[in-house]
Amino acid sequence: MAKTRQQKEDALKAYTDSLKEAKSLVFANFDGLTVKETQDLRRQCRQEQVSMIVLKKTLMKIAFKEAGLEIDTKALDKGVVTMFGMSDEVAPARIAATFAKDHEALVYLGGVLEGDYVDQAKVSELSKLPSREELLAKVVGSMAAPMSGLVGVSSGLLRSLVYSLKAIGDKKS
Repeated sequence: MAKTRQQKEDALKAYTDSLKEAKSLVFANFDGLTVKETQDLRRQCRQEQVSMIVLKKTLMKIAFKEAGLEIDTKALDKGVVTMFGMSDEVAPARIAATFAKDHEALVYLGGVLEGDYVDQAKVSELSKLPSREELLAKVVGSMAAPMSGLVGVSSGLLRSLVYSLKAIGDKKS
């Protein structure tokens, strides 16, 4: 069933709003995926808080223009799905790369990072970066390491003092 003009305008507005809010985007060709595989992809996106929208390229072109992005939709062939990373810049690329390993029908075509179009190779590189949470955990671990070392040294000094006092007490008795 064909979409009405109002439905298309609503979809265009939602897509444009997502373009403006997203930290990163990944465009992927999903032709050849079964319905079940597409549902699995959507489920993975939801788990990582990544939105996934399928829109006709003519509407995408209008949305890109409204959002101030210069992306040639001719580079995007066949059925294109857009994955929006709202909180984590790496999540859409990581999901697309992970899903493409198991499903050859999914081919990521490129994306947008910090307002600039990036090609397939850059998306592949981006997918190999650790997530935001992993990076934060590493930073916290790096900051905590000197403190835990200080605690270890301090407890060692106290332990040595206690052993010395105990040895002196044992000598006197």
